[in-house]
Amino acid sequence: MKLNICFIMYPWETLDPVNDSTIRIIHEAVSRGHTVGITYPHKLTIRNSVSYGFVKIFRSKAKISKSIPTFYKLAVFKEKMLPMAGFDVIFLRSDPPIDNIMLNFLDSVKKDCFIVNDIDGLRKASNKLYTAAFYDPENKIIPATHVTKNKDYLKRIIRESKKDKMILKPLNGYGGSGVIVIEKTAIQNVNSLLDYYIDGKDGSNYVILQEYVEGAELGDIRVIMLNGEAIGAMRRIPSADDNRANIHAGGTVVKHVLTKQEKEICKEIAPKLVADGLYFAGIDIINGKLIEVNVTSPGGISRINRLNRTKLQTKVLDFVENVIREKTDLQHRKYAYRKKISEL
Repeated sequence: MKLNICFIMYPWETLDPVNDSTIRIIHEAVSRGHTVGITYPHKLTIRNSVSYGFVKIFRSKAKISKSIPTFYKLAVFKEKMLPMAGFDVIFLRSDPPIDNIMLNFLDSVKKDCFIVNDIDGLRKASNKLYTAAFYDPENKIIPATHVTKNKDYLKRIIRESKKDKMILKPLNGYGGSGVIVIEKTAIQNVNSLLDYYIDGKDGSNYVILQEYVEGAELGDIRVIMLNGEAIGAMRRIPSADDNRANIHAGGTVVKHVLTKQEKEICKEIAPKLVADGLYFAGIDIINGKLIEVNVTSPGGISRINRLNRTKLQTKVLDFVENVIREKTDLQHRKYAYRKKISEL
């Protein structure tokens, strides 16, 4: 079954073909013969109450290179203004923070297309507040977390904490940006840090203050979740001069097999992810604690592939193809049943 698939993503010209996750899904889709296009949030428009996008469609080649860097280098597009409802599948792969105007444009087509991830789910989960709101009163899988703009409250939490260290980070950060460790011995610096993070150049901002999880200096586990199942994982190790394990912050990766405890965390959060339409997500775990859920543009596919000699993008495409196939079969059955009744 040939599908029409659109990727709403970050600029094509800026991606790293060696390590980017999105291009691996695109390459798989093009290789399977699907009609594939890319566009950007600012390229969406409405004409006569219909949502359109200025979409760059991949032009067909006689043979698609198996080398993804070569595929990237040789890619040829033809841009057209196309109705978004004409796509069977829309992948949202733009970097955080989420563009709410983009979601508003897509509201009109969410019943016509299978959107990965669901736009209502993205509204719930596009920042770190989603993880903090998981019900875990005893902090079995989520470290004690506080989200607020109240500086006095944050200072009180730091003073009263039984831990020597806590983590401070912006609510809308990604890729490890803005994540710092606060030590009680340096409490005199907290005022200026909170002024910087909360007042900032953009006005009043929420921040997250989180219990420091022992073992964080050894790195974290990135798990790729697909339709509620863990399909791949890797350990990210911070560089010698940084607390963050994110690759963009200089971290390295090694192969990792999920422990029983990590599998239990995945099992625990899977029903909520699926119920919220967050079919494709990246979760970060440190020493048995869930730290973040990444749903706007989860990465790690290329590195997990190399570490395990696998192709996670094949599982992603198998999943969306199965969803569309089931929807199509349901429509056909419904039509056939309606026809039988109308013929009475």
